[in-house]
Amino acid sequence: MGLVDQAPPPSTVGGIFGRFRRGRTRMTKAQRREALAGYLFISPWIVGFLVFTLGAMIYSLVISFTNYDLSTNTASPVGIANYEQLFSDPKVMSSLGNTLYYAVMAVPLTICFALFLAMLLNRLQRSAGVFRVIFYLPVMTPSVAAASVFLLLLNGNEGAIDKFLGFFGIPGPQWLIDPNWVKPSIVLMAMWAVSGTMLILLAALKNVPTDLYEAAEIDGAGPFRRFFRVTLPMISNALFFCVITATIAALQIFDQVYLLFYNSPTSSVPAPNAALFIAVYLFQQAFQQFNLGFAAAMGWLLFVIIMIITIVQVKYGNRFVYYEGDAN
Repeated sequence: MGLVDQAPPPSTVGGIFGRFRRGRTRMTKAQRREALAGYLFISPWIVGFLVFTLGAMIYSLVISFTNYDLSTNTASPVGIANYEQLFSDPKVMSSLGNTLYYAVMAVPLTICFALFLAMLLNRLQRSAGVFRVIFYLPVMTPSVAAASVFLLLLNGNEGAIDKFLGFFGIPGPQWLIDPNWVKPSIVLMAMWAVSGTMLILLAALKNVPTDLYEAAEIDGAGPFRRFFRVTLPMISNALFFCVITATIAALQIFDQVYLLFYNSPTSSVPAPNAALFIAVYLFQQAFQQFNLGFAAAMGWLLFVIIMIITIVQVKYGNRFVYYEGDAN
């Protein structure tokens, strides 16, 4: 029999799709009440998103084509002059280079450190809850307090880290002054708050079936081979999510840099050029120079860069992610 002979009669097909359409369009009174309740519950988020996120984005796009005067709250159209200035201002390209360099350095280190902590917690049986709370506490620490601590730790003259290195005869670097050590110092401060990523990876590790480890051990696989052949593939979806979110956060980094180099009460020297990140320069243009139109254009440039990088990550990173139920 051919495919035409096996096909159901048109009346049957029409009946199937008719029932499907009726099932999709008709809702019972209880279903409508439940749907209305759901929309009411999420309505505060919808209003907040429309007003404070989508509305602010549209407004910033509009003023990016203007010369906005904050003192008089007036805007004069300038066309694409602000976007042309993005490519003529050397500080924009320099800050973008610093940001991308930091992201390439920080994302792998923070992910690896978070995975290391998650694996340590996953091996604990007794008092695991206590250590989870202890490891999560840095996330609850205010950024200002954490910056104050790291200013004491990274002080090149009297810092605790350099003093510790001095016990072994190792001269410590000028973390906050030497351009070669500025970004590593920011990475150290960023790694202080990897607990959110750690919890996501810990939850993924808890969901790895133990029988896979047992089967691998029976086959003679050692610890390293079990890690690369069992653990990493089974948590690859969580790792993929963490890499994307960590990349977005790294490209938007602001508070660590600003608190360490631009708002330090103990700093007596200007911030080095290596500490000029795109979000910091955007802040300076918007709220110190009051050049809001140019700052808005800079924000949209950053948005496009983040979007392109995320699309590339999703397109090519999905090839290395194992999804449960995937036939491949």
